[in-house]
Amino acid sequence: MAGESMADFNDAIEAALSFRKERDWEQFHNPKDIAISINLEASELLELFQWSGSDTEVKEKHEQMKEELADVMIYCIYMAESLYIDIPEAILAKINKNGQKYPAEKARGTSKKYTEL
Repeated sequence: MAGESMADFNDAIEAALSFRKERDWEQFHNPKDIAISINLEASELLELFQWSGSDTEVKEKHEQMKEELADVMIYCIYMAESLYIDIPEAILAKINKNGQKYPAEKARGTSKKYTEL
C-alpha cells in the first residue's frame, strides 16, 4: 500500500460505522441514496482533474483528492453494511474473478478488455 498506515482497514470501517451511528444517520442511508452519494462524491474527485491538461497527477490538489476519495470509501462502507457485504471478502472474490478474465500472461502491458485478449 502507498505510505504507512496507522490504522488497518477494519479499524477504518468500524470508525465510519461508529461515526454514523453516533449521529443516528442510518435512518437516511438506504442503498439508493447511498449509491447516489457514492456517485456524487466520485464526481467531486473527478472534478479535481478537470482542465488539468496533460497533468495527470495534479499534485497541488493531492490533499483534496485524499478527502474526496475518503468520502467515496466511507459511502462504500455504508453501502456494504446496508447490503450485508463483507468488503475484504468481496474485493478478494472480485480480484480472483478478474484474474480469470485477465490472466497475467495475456493481460500484462495491455489495456485491452478481456474479450479482446
